[in-house]
This record gives sequence, structure tokens and C-alpha cells, in this order.
Amino acid sequence: MGVIAYNEEDVRLLARLMRAEAEGDGNLGMLMVGNVGVNRVRADCLDFRDIRSIRQMVYQTPGGFEATQKGYFYQGARQGEIDLARRAIKGQRNHPASNSLWFFRPAGNCPAQWYNQWNSGRFKAHCFYQPTRQDCPTVF
Repeated sequence: MGVIAYNEEDVRLLARLMRAEAEGDGNLGMLMVGNVGVNRVRADCLDFRDIRSIRQMVYQTPGGFEATQKGYFYQGARQGEIDLARRAIKGQRNHPASNSLWFFRPAGNCPAQWYNQWNSGRFKAHCFYQPTRQDCPTVF
């Protein structure tokens, strides 16, 4: 059972997104991207009020993921990535992505804020940003 609704197609879709966005950051980095994706489905706040499924989250426009515009995203998911996606869907959270709704890969240091959201930390190449508990209680 997951913390969000899903089917096997959703698991593979999330796995492809995780790989395309963070393969260079290893399994933990990919899992953190999965955390952000699951949080967006759970959020019901800010930019994610109408996001109710993994498919909507992955293809959200505007505000979605750059990876969906690249060919690498459209390659099939591998078993290891599928297993990581399943862990994220089942609720495994990893700091600094535990409550994050955004991440990006800066050229240098992580800014303290990004689009008015506070930095919760960095893992390898990516900086993670989370809303306040007041703005978005459903991700806490």
C-alpha cells in the first residue's frame, strides 16, 4: 500500500522520472526525486492543488520536470529504478527531500531561497526546497 494511489504503470513512470532527473546522484539521489514527486501528489497546496496522480505530477505544465522534454526520459525503467520508485510511493522519505516540493541543480551553491521557498539542504548536485508547514501541511 502506498501513501498515494498508484498502479504499475505509475511506478514505471516515476522510475523513469527519477532516473532522468538524478541518475548521476545515485540511488539515494533518485529516491529523493521520488520523494519530491510523491510530495507533489500529496500536497494539495501552492502549485500542486490540482495534482492528484503520478501521471499529472510528471507531466504538469507549467511547473513540471525538464526531463520529460528529453529523450532519455522515454527509455524503459530498469528494475533497480522501479524498486526505488516503489519505496518512494510507499512513503520512504529521505532528508533533505522529506518534505520538499522542488529541487534544482545549481551551477554553484544552493541559494537560501528559490521561488520564495526555503532550502532544506543539498544532496550531491541537487538543492531541495520545501514549503512552510503553514503553507502546505499535507507534506509534513
